[in-house]
Amino acid sequence: MNSNAPVAASEPLAIICGGGSLPFAVADAAVRSGRRVVLFPLRGAADASRVAHYPHHWIGFGSAGRFLRLARADRCRDVVFIGSVVRPRLTQIWPDFVTLRLLPRIVGLLRGGDDRLLSGIGKLLEERGFRLVGADEIAPEILMPRGALGRLTPTEQDRRDIATGLSLLRAMGPFDVGQAVVVADNRVLAVEAADGTDAMLAHVAELRRSGRIPTPLRRGVLVKAPKPGQDRRIDLPSIGPRTLENAARAGLGGVAVVAGSTVVADPERMPAAADGAGLFVVGVEDAGGSDR
Repeated sequence: MNSNAPVAASEPLAIICGGGSLPFAVADAAVRSGRRVVLFPLRGAADASRVAHYPHHWIGFGSAGRFLRLARADRCRDVVFIGSVVRPRLTQIWPDFVTLRLLPRIVGLLRGGDDRLLSGIGKLLEERGFRLVGADEIAPEILMPRGALGRLTPTEQDRRDIATGLSLLRAMGPFDVGQAVVVADNRVLAVEAADGTDAMLAHVAELRRSGRIPTPLRRGVLVKAPKPGQDRRIDLPSIGPRTLENAARAGLGGVAVVAGSTVVADPERMPAAADGAGLFVVGVEDAGGSDR
């Protein structure tokens, strides 16, 4: 197949699903547009009770051959990656024949950050005739708009902390580390690493409980932004109601993300969730270039 040829919107869409609600939001948006979807949920990650409502084929981390065979049989060429996934250890990959042939290359991809891994997997699919599509192309309504989602808005100090956070994330970009930081009163409290945003917020909550964060409650901002140069079709940062719950437990004042470049899970719930948690949630422009 020629992966550069235009694809008709009537052709089926393959959605490789991780955890959370986002895969189903994308699937529903595609269906509303009149497009057939076929889900490829990852075992151990996707929600089986919700997957059951869609045409689907379960796959494992080592099921490259199974995916290629079934996606072609269903006449899918466009592929969306969406949902949370914990990076597997090599011992968790049970390779089929195709994956076994690719294993040396996959091992090389695992020796790097998430962007390197996901971009490499995307390239493997493109080499086999598939076309990667950003989830936001299918469901633009899941992207964070500019401005506040709830009643609360950031203070001037919050805005300075947001600017610091965005600058730090841009500086970390070449190292493929993470997409989130916590900043309070110009002090960096935490940086997201391999354990993800929720674990970082839990760490901040523990620091606060132990008295190692001197700033008052409701002070500090979780800032999320894409890594400069990352493949946004595969790994845009995301937030959802659970993010707000964890930010509130960490004693923060709000959450700031790059508008138009951040995916929002359950967007219809977010304004009420923000107000209920006592947080501001704001989409900002990253003047340094992360906004698109």
